Amino acid sequence: MSVRIADEAARVFADPSAYADEARLHAAMTHLRAHAPVSWVDVEGYRPFWAITKHADIMAIERDNAVFTNSPRPVLTTAEGDAQQAAMGVSTLIHMDDPQHRKIRSIGADWFRPKAMRALKVRVDELARDFVDQMFRRGGECDFVQEVAVNFPLYVIMSLLGIPESDFARMLTYTQELFGSDDTELQRGATMEERGLALFDMFTYFNEITAARRAQPTEDLASAIANARIDGEPLSDIDTVSYYLIVATAGHDTTSATISGGLHALIEHPDQLHRLQREPALLPLAVEEMIRWVTPVKEFMRTAQRDTVVRGVPIAAGESVLLSYPSGNRDEDVFTDPFTFDVGRDPNKHVAFGYGVHFCLGAALARMEINSFYAELLPRLTSVELAGTAEHTATIFVGGLKHLPIRYALTG
Repeated sequence: MSVRIADEAARVFADPSAYADEARLHAAMTHLRAHAPVSWVDVEGYRPFWAITKHADIMAIERDNAVFTNSPRPVLTTAEGDAQQAAMGVSTLIHMDDPQHRKIRSIGADWFRPKAMRALKVRVDELARDFVDQMFRRGGECDFVQEVAVNFPLYVIMSLLGIPESDFARMLTYTQELFGSDDTELQRGATMEERGLALFDMFTYFNEITAARRAQPTEDLASAIANARIDGEPLSDIDTVSYYLIVATAGHDTTSATISGGLHALIEHPDQLHRLQREPALLPLAVEEMIRWVTPVKEFMRTAQRDTVVRGVPIAAGESVLLSYPSGNRDEDVFTDPFTFDVGRDPNKHVAFGYGVHFCLGAALARMEINSFYAELLPRLTSVELAGTAEHTATIFVGGLKHLPIRYALTG
């Protein structure tokens, strides 16, 4: 029988404010990797779990998807939040395990393969140019997160889905409320019921999209989802809406966090900005470093289906583990100088997109968007600096900067 001594540092994983204070967060994670890489976390308001902080253990758990399943607890939320999601019947790809996961994932897989990405690149490059042009017209100062970074990937993923541009602002509000439910600036309201309305509103909206696409199919991803069949049967309403939900939210919030966090890193490391401008061939490596540095998805959960052991620590059947991606991406055993932002880092075996069967469906699109944006911005950027305080979202799931006031000069 194992003795479960909770390390106080591990409480950060259930503290949204910790993710808004990167110095505090990474200090705690560094301590845990060295002293308690598999740590028991028992915090009021949450069901207990084990925190996994080492890169190798995260990958091993993701690889062993028969023993460690996504269901019934795919992400960390409060005990009340767990109950609310179960009552609503949310069933996205991150809630599923094989064989259902494999079948449902296949619906959108072709839309994110290299051939589809090549076809989409022209549109992505056009949008990148448009948003950098908008920065130029703003006259040299903006909140880069709110005026640029959240909108560029939003336009890409909404265009892919076939959502009308008149609804883009509404979708942005919904997703910010959903992922910012722990942040007093972004959340819908103070109570769990009020915050749940953002999810309910998204469900209502996408139910209308489903009905429209089934009545009149179109050549977009929304139509492919609405008219998909699994084993000869159409998707249920909840599965259809859940698919829209994961594409619409994960398809832009994570990318916007990386684009804004990437610029913040370049501002804080001007030598790396100048290096990248001198050596534009480094951009693909720089994109991977931005993704590692920001790690917008903070965690996923897995639940043990039988008694097992992780790094010598017994994990009982039915117990949950939290996979800490920011910690894995600063693991000293994997990354040389992990707290150094290096646009030429190679190799860069980050786990920001997950690993194994649940590797991010939209990884290729995210990489292309970040690459396209910086390929447009960097040759035109002659100076950039902070014009205020950079602020991070309070979250325990997905997030990054919510404000990045900058002062800059661009060529036309």
